[in-house]
Amino acid sequence: MKATDYIYLTSIFLSTFLVSCSPKVVKETKPVTVEKSEPIEEASGPCTTLSQLPPDEKDDAETAYVLYRDFYKAKDYTKALPLWQKAYTLAPAANGRIKYQFDDGVGIYKELFNTSEDPVEKKSYVTKIMEIYDKRAECTGDEGYSAGRKAFDYYYYFKDYIGEEELFQLFKKAVDMKGEQSDYFVINPFTSILFDRVLKEKISHSEGRTYANTIFSAIKYGLANCKKDCGSWNIVNDYAPARLENLEGIEGFYDCTYYSNKYYAMYQANPQDCEIINKTYSRLLYGGCEPTNAYVIELKNAKQTNCYTPPPQEGPLRRGYNAYSEGRYKEAVTSFEEYISNASDNEKKAKYTLLIAKIYYGDLKNFSLSRKKALEAASYRSNWGEPYILIGKLYASSGPLCGPGRGWDSQIVTWPAIDKFKYAKKVDPSVAAEANNWINTYTQYMPSREDVFIRNLKAGSSYTVGCWINETTTIRTAD
Repeated sequence: MKATDYIYLTSIFLSTFLVSCSPKVVKETKPVTVEKSEPIEEASGPCTTLSQLPPDEKDDAETAYVLYRDFYKAKDYTKALPLWQKAYTLAPAANGRIKYQFDDGVGIYKELFNTSEDPVEKKSYVTKIMEIYDKRAECTGDEGYSAGRKAFDYYYYFKDYIGEEELFQLFKKAVDMKGEQSDYFVINPFTSILFDRVLKEKISHSEGRTYANTIFSAIKYGLANCKKDCGSWNIVNDYAPARLENLEGIEGFYDCTYYSNKYYAMYQANPQDCEIINKTYSRLLYGGCEPTNAYVIELKNAKQTNCYTPPPQEGPLRRGYNAYSEGRYKEAVTSFEEYISNASDNEKKAKYTLLIAKIYYGDLKNFSLSRKKALEAASYRSNWGEPYILIGKLYASSGPLCGPGRGWDSQIVTWPAIDKFKYAKKVDPSVAAEANNWINTYTQYMPSREDVFIRNLKAGSSYTVGCWINETTTIRTAD
């Protein structure tokens, strides 16, 4: 095959994620490359193509393209680099259509970065990688894609070379430019950063809500229009919505439309289920839906028709239930705590303290306070497994909070979760069936033997899981 044929018939584009298993969480959304054929006709653009070169330079560039690719595929990056530099310098746009030369250049400099121990040299490689992305944007016109790739690489590989604010702005640029058509590999890291900045009040609720809605729209669009990257979008859909759901704990963050779209569909699918009716009704009011809203009226009627229970006598308990029913969760907690402080019956103290723990878990999304209240509930009643079941669920739900995605940090939360499920059935045989169900569910999501081995760890050894959990547990594997 002639050099020109080789150049014109080869191209690489971004495709899929590397996938591993864990509950409702996602791994580093890593773009990889796949070859496909390209038409021989050259496209016009702002960057020099092979056909625009003088004959002697054109021959040199074509030869350099072919040779560097051979070395690159053989992973001989030292030999590939000068040839890539020559081809890229002479004709950065190649035939005007292929784009793999940009990805290859990034790949070469990443490998050099990984093998270098010289801080100055490493920084120069990062600078070169970002320059390649800038050139890619210039040559292809897809500035949003290149901004996303830069942000992605800084987030996962080069975090020490960019400030937190600058990184956030780079992700914002990518999302602003592409909107609902944002690239899949941007969504998860941007979601993680956005979540943290909202919680730390580094951005307004209005700005956070705007970008959360853009993320939801991008996921919807990606799932509806994906082709070869559908698996990637499914993984994104497992992680980003679960992470952003935790922002429901901030009153007023999401509006009536958000809660209507999410919860009314649940009610429609289960129109006789009182738990869902009550939850949907309270969520709509919590989200700011007016009493005159058609959904609110429908849910109120469903409550009165199917789910009426006689209210407690006047007092803090009744105020607590009323506040909860109307989506005023913090007021409900305050009223229940008032009731507990005046109660003399430890059984009642236990019951309503656990109820507060469940509100912090399911409604206010404050996991640390939920655990605190669950332990307090257990202190009022001996040999009671339910509080520990709740704590286990808190831990198991923390994959998106404690890790960037699928993989180690998100999987190890299953260890302390299973510890709590085992303890629950040990102290209270009446919850054994439920505890065993949760144990069986989450055992499959523990790290693999290989994951443990490559970290120089050993199954059976002790290990402290950090994040908000911060508990010492035992290393176990799923296989």
